[in-house]
Amino acid sequence: MSSTAFSVAAVVVAAGRGIRIGGGMPKQYRRVGGQAVLTRTLAALGCHAGIARIQLVIAPDAAAFYEECLGELDPIVRGKLAAPVPGGETRQQSVRAGLEALERAGAPDLVLVHDAARPHVDFGLIDRAIAAGHDHRAAVPGIAVSDTIKIVDDAGDGIGRVRETPPREALRAVQTPQSFAFRPLLDGHRAAAEAGLHGFTDDGALAEWAGLPVVTFEGDPRNRKITQPADLIEADRAFGSAASAPGFSAMTQYVTRLGTGFDVHAFTDGDHVWLGGVRIPADRGVLAHSDGDVALHALTDALLGAIADGDIGTHFPPSDEKWRGAASDQFLAHACSLVRARGGRIDHLDITVLAEAPRIGRHREAIRARIAEIAGVPLSAVSIKATTTEKLGFVGRAEGLAAQAAATVRLPEEESATLVDAQAETAMRQG
Repeated sequence: MSSTAFSVAAVVVAAGRGIRIGGGMPKQYRRVGGQAVLTRTLAALGCHAGIARIQLVIAPDAAAFYEECLGELDPIVRGKLAAPVPGGETRQQSVRAGLEALERAGAPDLVLVHDAARPHVDFGLIDRAIAAGHDHRAAVPGIAVSDTIKIVDDAGDGIGRVRETPPREALRAVQTPQSFAFRPLLDGHRAAAEAGLHGFTDDGALAEWAGLPVVTFEGDPRNRKITQPADLIEADRAFGSAASAPGFSAMTQYVTRLGTGFDVHAFTDGDHVWLGGVRIPADRGVLAHSDGDVALHALTDALLGAIADGDIGTHFPPSDEKWRGAASDQFLAHACSLVRARGGRIDHLDITVLAEAPRIGRHREAIRARIAEIAGVPLSAVSIKATTTEKLGFVGRAEGLAAQAAATVRLPEEESATLVDAQAETAMRQG
């Protein structure tokens, strides 16, 4: 299934007060691992190539909190965010506000509804949500229940009288993101509001009420909703160890992955070329849809290759006019964000430029420094070299220039296994 075959948007519900957790601030704006919970949730969704648009729903008085979160996000993620809309008194009303906003902007085919307070959502779960929603039109993630559940009548004295013990194997604890065909879900919300029903606490239940067949797909035990102070502490520990500069959590095993990239552009009229984010004077320019920075393009592909997430054309299609003339630093920054969204660390970036001209020797350190700045890595983690092709081929004939790159990253072992499983599943689907 190609994510480009249909449009996917997400509604992120962040309008709750969430003050029961303490601290005098809504939980979605509390910091874990140095960033707000909402920032991490939006980054996880926005870095996924399959999600084209995100509609956030916030409390009317939370604009200042939101602006702070916005400033922490990757430019590519910010580009997917629609202006937030105010929520209602209940979660159901807030979700409907987000759906109506998407409708006004141009309805997607599929919508994911996600809680802002679930920052642990990962790409594997998002992939499953999109696939299940596409195939079944109404799908919710669920995890098997390990404890025996009792249905009780509350006598009001703190004692519950057991009425029923449902079979454990038939029970699922439901999470978000929940995935729906957009139009039936919006119609269901409108019908529920017209019927005077406003208390649905999850969209799967509302869809059931509206007569939609709802299926479950595999959830993720790590995708916990932050509700208690202990959840904040655990999330702070988890994100802090994954994102800390010098090292990783001693309890997590990491694997090293190597990705490579290659890019080429022909020369055309002009007076400069972009290499590694640095403008270099030259006798000619390059023919390209964006700024034609072969070094950053090759490096972006190397990072995407290391995490098995397509290529630069997947994330920034040349058919999209919004990328015409775009600065390539945002492409590299986005790829780096994808690595970090998976709990990964970039160890080394290595680029070789193939060109007869221009010479890059005196620009080498400026290029290294710029790449280190974009990628958020130490200068010692960036290497750039240049070579000619001894007058052979299109490079030797001075018809263009090229670059090849390699990127070494470390990913948590579980994430690496998820990538391998996803590749195998994709291969099976494609026959």
